[in-house]
Amino acid sequence: MKSPQFVAPLLLSAVMFAAPAQAEGDAAAGQKTFAQCRTCHSVDAGKNGLGPSLHGIVGRKAASTEGFKTYSPAMQNSGITWTEENLKKYIADPKGFVPGNRMVFVGLKKPEDVDNVIAYLKTAK
Repeated sequence: MKSPQFVAPLLLSAVMFAAPAQAEGDAAAGQKTFAQCRTCHSVDAGKNGLGPSLHGIVGRKAASTEGFKTYSPAMQNSGITWTEENLKKYIADPKGFVPGNRMVFVGLKKPEDVDNVIAYLKTAK
């Protein structure tokens, strides 16, 4: 029989590795970082700009924002659902994750900035 002092860490490790990857960010810091995205995007429902509104983006299919008509063929054909993991990849490297998309922003290079922006976007629903 295993000692309880060895079983608890093993169970904790199993739970940690079985959990899906989720952004662990600070929404308030993400709102500040998102300021550089506001040139093209809003988080207000129905308020599209040069880029689509990001209201309710987490869990939504790519190229599906109502009223936004200028998605690139690359984005329209991507088949992506904006999970936290896909958002992480895209925000860090938009052209690398969806080659041929129209976004001119090169991406956020600091992982904590990416996590913070995702945390902020999760509040916009």
